[in-house]
Amino acid sequence: MSKHLTQNINSSYLDAANALRPGGKKKKRIIAYVESYDDIFFWRSVLSEFENDEREFQVMLPSRTNLSRGKKQAMTNFLGEGLGKSMIACVDADYDWVMQGHTSYSQAMLSNPYIFHTYVYAIENYQCYAPSLHNVCVMATLNDRNVFDFETYLTEYSVIVYDLFVWSVWLYRRQLYRDFPLNTFCNFVSVNKFNLFNPHTALEELRRTVNRKMAWMQHRYPKAKESFKPLKEELMALGVRPDNCYLFIQGHHIMENVVMSALDPACTMLRREREKEIKRLAQGRKQQMDNELASYQHSQMPVMQMLRRNTEFKDCEPYQRLRADLKRFLGINDEAAE
Repeated sequence: MSKHLTQNINSSYLDAANALRPGGKKKKRIIAYVESYDDIFFWRSVLSEFENDEREFQVMLPSRTNLSRGKKQAMTNFLGEGLGKSMIACVDADYDWVMQGHTSYSQAMLSNPYIFHTYVYAIENYQCYAPSLHNVCVMATLNDRNVFDFETYLTEYSVIVYDLFVWSVWLYRRQLYRDFPLNTFCNFVSVNKFNLFNPHTALEELRRTVNRKMAWMQHRYPKAKESFKPLKEELMALGVRPDNCYLFIQGHHIMENVVMSALDPACTMLRREREKEIKRLAQGRKQQMDNELASYQHSQMPVMQMLRRNTEFKDCEPYQRLRADLKRFLGINDEAAE
């Protein structure tokens, strides 16, 4: 294939190529462009469900001619006009989902039937899906004892930060994000000095920090009251609720400053517990103990690596919306699937 064709390939070209496949090779190939390296594994795990004898997906970065990556590259370069039945874009929702068309990026993402988005802020939010975090602990430590209630922790966290999150969305919809940029918001909703045995202390400190900032917001924008409540109601209708707000906050922040604050010490505890058990069962036989400890340590995996490979999020409500979008695109109905 010439360099010129490589640069200007689009869905129509792939449609024609798929139609020209010989009789023995009728499987349709659909290219799925994603934002970055980390997204390749995530979207592969999503799209694999829909592969069969008739279709297959190839997950790729958005540029074949340079190192450009990211959502803008996937949505605004030649792919924006070239997307179609054989070429799709798969991106993080970021704030564009909760913007609901209030920005040009949001309009482009929501209106194009060949752009699929996460509904949650980013893939990291799915990887941090609370009901799946115990499994991440097991993968990382090979110890199945449940030592921390991640679901309650992330629910309480979400309830605490929800109103401030609504303020953030309110400002972004009005192009006032410079008054409270996303990185500043994330600083206000970080969990500091987390203690696995007493998480409520850190959460109460977070509550005080959030409440102080909300009081400042109310003083700064006294006329916001009339539009603030309808926005909360709209977000609730979109599935953005006080109990699951962590899914819609910047993914890297949630992963690094909220989830890992609890996940890392939980895994450390489980590993130490397993090592103590090995030492106890060895009953003073040093060589056997050393061999068993070495075997266990060799079998462990880094916590962050296991978190980034977590795929146990597919019963999550936003994921079901994403799955429904893909089924509509592929012409799959539930009766046919059964």
